[in-house]
Amino acid sequence: MAQCVQSVQEFVQDSFVPMVAVLCSEEAERVTRKNNLNFAELLRPFCRLTSEGHIRDPNNQTQVVKNLRICVNNVATSLNTASTALSPAQRRMLNQVVLSCQPQEGASTNVITAGDYDLNFSATTPWFETYRENFLQSMPASDHEFLNHYLACLLVVSSTEAVPVEQFLKLSQEQHRVQHSGEYTNPKWFIPNTLKYYVLLHDMSEGDEQRAETVYEDMKQRYGSQGCYLLKINSRTLSAEVDEQIPDPWSQYLHRSNLHNQDTLEDVAPTVNSVAYENNISTAEVDSHHSTDKDEVSNNLESHPLQLDSVNTSESLYTLGAVNTDLKKDARVPESLSGGAGSHGACLTLNDHDHIRQFIQEFTFRGLLPHIEKNIRQLNDQLVSRKGLSRSLFTATKKWFGGGKVPEKSVSEPKSTCGLLYPPEAPELQIRKMADLCFLVQHYELAYSCYHTAKKDFLSDQAMLYAAGALEMAAVSAFLQAGAPRPYPAHYMDTAIQTYRDVCKNMVLAERCALLSAEILKSQGKYSEAATLLIKMTSEDSDLRSALLLEQAAHCFINMRNPMVRKFAFHMILAGHRFSKAGQRRHALRCYCQAMQVYKERGWSLAEDHINFTIGRQSFTLRQPENAVVAFRQILTNDSRQTATQQGAFLREYLFVYKSVIGGNEVSLPQLPLPCIYSSATRVYFGHDRRLAEGEKQAATHVSLDQEYDQDLAAMWCHLEEQLVAASNRGIVPANFQPTQCCLNSQTDNLRYPLAVVEEPIIVELMFKNPLKVSLSLSNLSLLWRFTDDGVSPSENITEELAITNEETLALGITQKDDIVNTEVIQEFQMGPEETKMARLRLLPHRTGQLNIVGVVYNLATALSGETGSSTEGQQTLDLIVVRGRQDLKIQGPRLNQTKEEKMMVRHGPDHRLDPIITPPMPLMEVFFLQFPTALLCGEIRKAYVEFCNVSSVALCGLRVVSTHPDFFTFGSQATTPLTPLTPTSAENCSAYKTMVMPPHPYYEVSEMLHSAEEFSQLSGVMEIPIDGNTLQPGESTQLPLWLRGPDQEGVHEINFLFYYESTEKGNKISHRVLRHTVFICASRSLSVQASACRSSVPPHHSLDDKSSGGTLVFIDVENINTSEAGVREFHIVQVSSSSQHWRLHKCINPAKDKDCKLTSRERAKLCFRATRCKPIQATSDAVEKYTFADLNLGNERIISSSTPCGDFFFRGCRTSESQRGNVASSRTLSSSKSQGSNPTEHTASDIDNIVKKCNELDLNIIVIWKAYVVEDNKQLILEGQLHVALQTIGKEASSLTPREEAQEMVLLKFKSELPPPVVLPSAELSQLIKTNLHYPETYTHPFVQDSLCVVPVTLTLSNCSLAQVDVIIELRHKSTSPECLEIHSSFTWVGQTQYKLQLKPREVLCLTLRACFLQAGVYNLNTPRVLAKPAQQGAMCETSQQTASPALIIINNA
Repeated sequence: MAQCVQSVQEFVQDSFVPMVAVLCSEEAERVTRKNNLNFAELLRPFCRLTSEGHIRDPNNQTQVVKNLRICVNNVATSLNTASTALSPAQRRMLNQVVLSCQPQEGASTNVITAGDYDLNFSATTPWFETYRENFLQSMPASDHEFLNHYLACLLVVSSTEAVPVEQFLKLSQEQHRVQHSGEYTNPKWFIPNTLKYYVLLHDMSEGDEQRAETVYEDMKQRYGSQGCYLLKINSRTLSAEVDEQIPDPWSQYLHRSNLHNQDTLEDVAPTVNSVAYENNISTAEVDSHHSTDKDEVSNNLESHPLQLDSVNTSESLYTLGAVNTDLKKDARVPESLSGGAGSHGACLTLNDHDHIRQFIQEFTFRGLLPHIEKNIRQLNDQLVSRKGLSRSLFTATKKWFGGGKVPEKSVSEPKSTCGLLYPPEAPELQIRKMADLCFLVQHYELAYSCYHTAKKDFLSDQAMLYAAGALEMAAVSAFLQAGAPRPYPAHYMDTAIQTYRDVCKNMVLAERCALLSAEILKSQGKYSEAATLLIKMTSEDSDLRSALLLEQAAHCFINMRNPMVRKFAFHMILAGHRFSKAGQRRHALRCYCQAMQVYKERGWSLAEDHINFTIGRQSFTLRQPENAVVAFRQILTNDSRQTATQQGAFLREYLFVYKSVIGGNEVSLPQLPLPCIYSSATRVYFGHDRRLAEGEKQAATHVSLDQEYDQDLAAMWCHLEEQLVAASNRGIVPANFQPTQCCLNSQTDNLRYPLAVVEEPIIVELMFKNPLKVSLSLSNLSLLWRFTDDGVSPSENITEELAITNEETLALGITQKDDIVNTEVIQEFQMGPEETKMARLRLLPHRTGQLNIVGVVYNLATALSGETGSSTEGQQTLDLIVVRGRQDLKIQGPRLNQTKEEKMMVRHGPDHRLDPIITPPMPLMEVFFLQFPTALLCGEIRKAYVEFCNVSSVALCGLRVVSTHPDFFTFGSQATTPLTPLTPTSAENCSAYKTMVMPPHPYYEVSEMLHSAEEFSQLSGVMEIPIDGNTLQPGESTQLPLWLRGPDQEGVHEINFLFYYESTEKGNKISHRVLRHTVFICASRSLSVQASACRSSVPPHHSLDDKSSGGTLVFIDVENINTSEAGVREFHIVQVSSSSQHWRLHKCINPAKDKDCKLTSRERAKLCFRATRCKPIQATSDAVEKYTFADLNLGNERIISSSTPCGDFFFRGCRTSESQRGNVASSRTLSSSKSQGSNPTEHTASDIDNIVKKCNELDLNIIVIWKAYVVEDNKQLILEGQLHVALQTIGKEASSLTPREEAQEMVLLKFKSELPPPVVLPSAELSQLIKTNLHYPETYTHPFVQDSLCVVPVTLTLSNCSLAQVDVIIELRHKSTSPECLEIHSSFTWVGQTQYKLQLKPREVLCLTLRACFLQAGVYNLNTPRVLAKPAQQGAMCETSQQTASPALIIINNA
């Protein structure tokens, strides 16, 4: 139970006090009425004695009486018999006192921590204490006990009476008539000889004090000085001393006493009756809670505390809405029920207060207590004589109880004797009467003995009502005995309660017994037993009593040593339910709110729903709609497990309450709970929706809200943008560079304020989730924003802020705001059950400044089928509730995790994606592609067109593009771009190449052109787009040709373009803009080209064209690897071109003189060419490296390979491969240069590498140009393309297909560091330093008969292929060691010098004349000389045998 103001002893003592009746003459009543009080009311505040009294028991022992209170009441006669239940008026009175006693604002609360629960609830329950006090005072007097029978009667007469003694006589006779005539059942009197106490009331303001004294003296002579008193009051008049403030001790008693007065109860009835609206029961049923038919008509809210309301709207809050006005009138607590206006005790001074206090003390000590003492002695004597004992009852107690407990008969037997009535003179009643007297004067030990004796007598007579009363008071007496000689007999109380309730059917007495017992058990810490007792006392006959007792039981559970939190909550719910049935809505609401602390967010979702629903309803009926809205919100926002119909009912209740909260005031809209918005999933897109393809035009893909965000792709685009910004900023990326982000989401960097452009839309995509199983209908959905103009200082922001809430009806207001930002409104937005749906809302800013998107505003509606309309057709009308509200968008930024402090705490950074800065106008470009293919053959050249449109009002310049595949496309350059048709239609059948008609020469002569790489502009990744004047004016568009080349690898290729442009007006916050485009190209196989080179064995001076150096043979192997899936019939090799700084193709030396080379599927051809060194170019001041382009056309047309697009793609292809190789080469060169001079071995090795590299370097790039004949849609198309092969080294084969990287084999881990491998000399490369040629006659005729020795002159030509001096040693051997020559048995010998040591300068050619001597005719291999060579200044270790040419056969004939 909750804490009480009184201690349990005080409470029990005050429950049973001596009763004193009052009879007043009319004149005396008039005197007291001056103070707005009757005489009983006048005395009431002073009825507790401040000093101790004494009494002697029958054993002549003095007994102290402490803190005694007496109860003074006017005599009110009635003929009613004692009832077993409270009257309807008494019920209304109790209902009203509980209703009027509500928890105080700021009252003390208990905070209990039990496990992981922190509960905050009211520490005291004053409404329960008030109810208990009033209940005990309103209990009807009963015949089986005497505690509330009158012991004495005050006879009050005014001193102004003519003959006061006559009045006293009249009053005395009146009292005697009331008590002894038998006409009245009430009031009841304790003993036949009631104490009469005579009070002379003297009004100081108008009476004669001398006369009063005289009358009083006469009274003392007549009644004795112990039986009368002169009370002087009204010491001041009403008009005098108005300023003096006299305390008013009566007010706290008067409200209570007037509630007891049935005359005023009609004033408070409407308040209680208003519960009928909620409970659907009649007013009579509220008054009489034991009505039999109540349960049949009460609605679902009452049928079970945990059952939710039905969907039937006739019982929902709509019906309450109609009653709301009545409630406002009726639900007021009545104002002053004191029975009159004005203050109390206005004519009394503080001295008068003391007079009254003194009078009460005098009456009690000199009149009442001696009277009680005398009656105890008389009763004791009677009982002793009855028992025939020589000792008093007091001393014989032990003998009576010596045998232990008396076996109690079963009280549950239904006997008719519970209605047994003893005559007043019965000795059993005399024992009970003596016990009650002892109890009233606090002689609890003697009282206990008497109660125990009486209990045995009553039980033996089966007088169950009397027995129960004796048991009850015996238990209370045992508890109150000082020093507690015996334990509290709780089983006495249990037996008494059971008897009252089950046998006697007297719930009033049972309730009193339970209240006393529970308080006693609580004081002993027996909370569990107290709770069980209280719960047993709940019943259907009184909702108010059940509610109060259940609440106290809940407090018992929470106050236990180990608090039972869930039992506390459950019984609070039950109490709240019963309070609600009793019409105590405020108390019901309080109980549910306290229980909610336990169930909230603990997984009890259905219980939470029930509690929130009830809180919402009660709050609404108590005119607390804001609290009702909050409660209903909880039901809708939690993950509900209710059925769809129940959720629909919740939603309608919520909308109804919400609408009543808003009323007509829709200026500041409250937050709506539905639908849920996932703020972190909000995406913001800056810019127009991209235009899709227009006819043949294909628009740039750019960025859209339909694309998924990819972190790797974003990094790639950022890298491309960095290249563009660096290219436009002299190769440096600015420190404040921020990549362009057109679409912001939770993964992008939102720490900075995004930049938007005026007159360009901002699209916000919101993710809505409907958590309910019923559909939601949203309408007029738009964004809420706040805008700050550029010119406004921060201090003025408050006045300048404009927030659109779409509630304004003034057209002017809307127009003004549309001038700033145009807000799009979505008219209808339907959401299905549990659906997640995106909404895209658009804003169009018209001014520069700071824009903050703060939320969304919309109408939320649900359609419900109402009652059938009164129309003649009888159609069902649709009652649609539409409410307007908002939801704020608050996005939590990323968690900060940099510093130690941030790692220790949970902190989040800002997220500014909804706070764009609106900047001045910027150019806006759109890009369209025409004739852009989706599939190409590998290496295929295709011409497309690209159109640039400036769709803004600002000119743009600095147009550039960068791509992930720079070798895929080219715009050409001013110098090398051919004059091809600019429009797509005129270019339908033209070749993409620049061609000239030139039939093939019989010797396939070559044409040469010199070009530098710089002529093919922008060979870096970034290309400037060549538009006229480099500027695009507003509204202007231009078309440019674009050459594409199919990727060399087959498969699908994703190719990304990033276009860059700037405004002609500098100084904007946005320095540049970009436009993205992504294409997917499917590349299918075309040709595979393998090329190799070897040294020609022809001596240099025999070559026809120039004498500078010998040539190289180039073999080109072409295979058609196309699988015909693209409908390709055949490939024609139409031209082979070369490009190099040092070599050029000289002529085609194929034996077959075919026009061109045709290859159908899986066919292969080999072409053979001779390459020669280029003519040395005179060095200019620029010293630009020039490339020599040589074209050998095999058909009738010659394609100029040095012009666009052939040259562009050649250089782009070279640069791509060179950049890959260059990284390795440069690092190698760097390391060698660093190590110079440090280690002689390393130095030697690097020199040799260099020499060898230069010696075998070819650096010849072959361009194979082909045409393919394709049949498509019964039309023959001619495709053209080019493949590149880079021949770097003589003897090494090169291919147009880059070899695919094979998976690396697993390498075992080595834990010991190995010594570095020794330097292995590159013998294979060193064997090609010197090229040798033998010149001799093929046949030689010699007359061996005449001369036996045949000497033939042979010329050995040595060519130094390297750029270093070479030491050569030539050994002329007689026999070759090569395996090819072993089959030739004949031998010859060299004559003359047979070993030479020479030194050749770089590129030097040296001829030696040798002589071979033959002895007979035959075929001989002259290629036997062994040539050893090493770079000059190297050790002998480096000498390497040089590769020799194929066998040199000579035929010697005999003449």
